[in-house]
Amino acid sequence: MNLLSDWRERVRGLLFKRRTERELETELRFHVEQETAHRIREGADPAEARRAAFLAFGGVEQFKEEVRDARGTRGFEELLSDIRYAVRNLGKHPVFTAAAILVLGLGLGASTTVFAVVDAVLLAKLPHPEADRLVRIYQQNPSNRWAISTVDAQAIVAQQQSFEAVGVFRAVPSGISGPNGPEQLLVGRATAGFFDALRAPVAVGRPIRTSDETPGAPAVALITDAMARQRWGDPARAIGQSITVDGISLEIIGVFPPATRELAGVRAELWTALQLETQPRRGPFWLRVVGRLKPGATLESATRDLAGISERIFPLWATGFRDQTAKLTPVPLRTTIVGNAGPQVNLFAAAVGLVLLVAIANVATLMLVRASGRAQEFGVRLALGAGKARLARLLVTDGVILTLAAGLFGSMVAIAGIRLVGEHVTDLPRVHHVALDGRALAFLLIATLASGLAVSGPAVIAALTGRAGASLRIDTRRTGSDRRTGALRSALVVAEFALALPLLVGAGLLLQSLMELRRVDPGFDPEGVVTATMALPVSRYGDYLAVQTFWRQLEQRAREVPGLSAAGMTLSLPPDESDETNNFDLLDKPVPPGGAEPTAPWSGVTPGYFAALGVPLIEGRMFTPADSGGALPVVLVSAAWANRYYPEGGAVGKQMISGGCTSCPPTTVIGIVGDVKYQGLAGNADAVYQPLVQGMARRMHLVARTSGHPAEVLRGIREAARGLDAELPVATATLSDRLGNSLAAPRRWTAVLIGFAVTAATLAALGIFGLISYTVRQERRSIGIRLALGAAPDTMTALIVRRGLRHASIGIVIGLGLTLLEERWLASLLYGVRATDPPTVVAVALGLFGVAALACWLPGRQAARVDAREALTE
Repeated sequence: MNLLSDWRERVRGLLFKRRTERELETELRFHVEQETAHRIREGADPAEARRAAFLAFGGVEQFKEEVRDARGTRGFEELLSDIRYAVRNLGKHPVFTAAAILVLGLGLGASTTVFAVVDAVLLAKLPHPEADRLVRIYQQNPSNRWAISTVDAQAIVAQQQSFEAVGVFRAVPSGISGPNGPEQLLVGRATAGFFDALRAPVAVGRPIRTSDETPGAPAVALITDAMARQRWGDPARAIGQSITVDGISLEIIGVFPPATRELAGVRAELWTALQLETQPRRGPFWLRVVGRLKPGATLESATRDLAGISERIFPLWATGFRDQTAKLTPVPLRTTIVGNAGPQVNLFAAAVGLVLLVAIANVATLMLVRASGRAQEFGVRLALGAGKARLARLLVTDGVILTLAAGLFGSMVAIAGIRLVGEHVTDLPRVHHVALDGRALAFLLIATLASGLAVSGPAVIAALTGRAGASLRIDTRRTGSDRRTGALRSALVVAEFALALPLLVGAGLLLQSLMELRRVDPGFDPEGVVTATMALPVSRYGDYLAVQTFWRQLEQRAREVPGLSAAGMTLSLPPDESDETNNFDLLDKPVPPGGAEPTAPWSGVTPGYFAALGVPLIEGRMFTPADSGGALPVVLVSAAWANRYYPEGGAVGKQMISGGCTSCPPTTVIGIVGDVKYQGLAGNADAVYQPLVQGMARRMHLVARTSGHPAEVLRGIREAARGLDAELPVATATLSDRLGNSLAAPRRWTAVLIGFAVTAATLAALGIFGLISYTVRQERRSIGIRLALGAAPDTMTALIVRRGLRHASIGIVIGLGLTLLEERWLASLLYGVRATDPPTVVAVALGLFGVAALACWLPGRQAARVDAREALTE
């Protein structure tokens, strides 16, 4: 309590300074009058008594200082004085101040933006209570991990002992009746256990119950608060309303709280009950499962529990699923949501961190130069009794005030940066959570204060260990030539080059990787190819015949659209949308019993698909109408698939068991077609195609090659689809856009790193330019003497350039060592180039050396033009 009162008194003394001064004067007057009266009583002359009383208290100012010390406000007043002095001093050098605020502000703003991204994507807790207890369950063998089947999900729910709640879910784009007609939105479908596991509350209405999961039960839905307010104005009014999804009318039974925007990483506006039918075989593997561990249960115990379930159900379905190495495996939910975003975000963070360090080193160099110029001022202060701690505090105050202004500018940069991330980095998980919140602001404040200490640190060292107080001579030509000060400036410049090189190497490697990706042949010519994606609602297309009829009629009508030269249907779209990955077992090269069967992207297509993409037939034959649903199963394979499994040739005519269905007729390879990428441009080109009549689905893609304007053809396709079903949403795109989108992420990260690298290299060049320019100014007299004694101007330029390049060379050598540390971040982001590619590293190092040479040559030319007579008379 006494401590609190003491601090309150100090703050009051600062805030009400004039009142405090009056109180001091009143107190002084009281004590002086008391002392004067005492002396008069002892017989002293009144005037002499008053003078003696003042002397007894050390004079007015000394008395005030003593009272200030007693009250503890002196240190605060000195700090305020230092702040005012620092602000005035920075105002006297507007160019330096503006440059430092710009450089540091950009670094701090970018760092805060990256922290907000890292915090939202990698650090922040999931929006579920006790989220560390949540896991996602997969099927996993030694080489792969995939979703689970209905059989697996039902076995987990019935037999597990490690979870207090387990739920099954999936999310697919679906057609929804909207105020302006049909629209396509992401819709989640889940069991009641899913919401129980996540502990997802319902603000209005009731949650989905187990009875809602029974096949044939009334269709119900939960919606977000945002959807309820958008459509009905009030969440309470949404209860009991109907909404049509894929042609099925759903009754809205509940509304989530406003804070519930995503569940298990899925950002869907509507969730409906998932009703699972009994399956005749182990596959397909299409579901996701989330579980909440029981108190006391661990990931290891859950792994053993699920492995036991795998062993118990394997014999029941061994004829259709023969991979005995595959086990049901729990993975922390956070890990599954973040996915492979970690290396990208970490690379981004490391790049920004390096740029901030370069910026700090650059500004620290400028602060050090300014401190060297203030040596005489520091000498005067020391001579008048100021301690070294007082000088240090003055310099630190300068740095902190400067960085606080930079931090304010950085907050505006962060706001703009976070907005850009939200608009353009949509492929990162949880990116919609990125915000300039309290944690980000706290990071900005800490980074700002730390930067203030860092930029003023070298200046403090130079002021306290150099020549600051050694002399009060007016001749200050050697003020900045102290060896320690020069070494500090050189070390900072070396650090800038050492930090800039890894950024430039990383940017060069990513650029080379992007060029390699752009050179990858996707297997088709995207120019003039358009796509239209549709999903048929089960309410209007309840049987397979209705589905088959619609797609056949759509393909037929599409071929009649003017400007369309070829069209076909497919379940998958290149370059990175594979509908299904299927397992298979070659009859002439069978997998050992219990072993993991190979897999490949597996897609159903119509014969026109290959013509639309321009994929050639290499060997064998194409599909014909005779390959109907009642015929023996046949497939076409890509050249990459054929070369992988039959490098010696002869793939045509080979047979396999597909999907683990040993009771089904063997599938025969009837032809080999050109390679098409379905697993991204960096993935392999393995692919297997089956005739679409053997497996039409409700959601499919129409692919068409145009000879006219793509927009006109797309309009014609939409009209053809509406002619068959006016309520069907149609999503259209060009294949060129899809191909460009597949390169969006590597192109974006490359551009970001190049921007940071160029910034760092520019700052390093400015740093060495400033150092050499300052050296030339300080040594102007000695340069004049050399020129007067006959030294050639070019020789003087070469001498200055060599001095600068010595610093740059040391920094580049250190930077080469640092490039080895970034290998683990870059390796997963590169394609066709190693993370330590020697030509790239050497080229970047030579380029940075050339930049340093240019930055040193400019002040070197200044040295060569020094007028010897003027320099000697200075």
